[in-house]
Amino acid sequence: QVQLVESGGGLAQPGGSLRLSCTASGSIFRTVARGWYRQAPGKERELVARITAGGSIDYADSVKGRFTILRDYAENPFYLQMNSLKSEDTAVYYCNVRGYTDLQTSADYWGQGTQVTVSS
Repeated sequence: QVQLVESGGGLAQPGGSLRLSCTASGSIFRTVARGWYRQAPGKERELVARITAGGSIDYADSVKGRFTILRDYAENPFYLQMNSLKSEDTAVYYCNVRGYTDLQTSADYWGQGTQVTVSS
């Protein structure tokens, strides 16, 4: 079982920066990806950034060039650096760990979410 706790959200001005942190505790048989998702009011949860165990990194088109996920896959906590924030980045941000609890059973763990509000 893995527990995830996010921190670092809050209020930022347009053009400002925030860094989100996700601390993982517990154990899992094998991790395949770690990442960040967000959900704005009235919208579905969407991928923001994800790094796989193989080192591949994916970003949503809307955040490319502005957001950076950790580079060290084993790092704990892991971070999302958000620069040049826009009002449309306002959402609840969730960290995620995806993997397997044994050779066959997949698992998807989520943090409780942290609010990011971008407003002047």
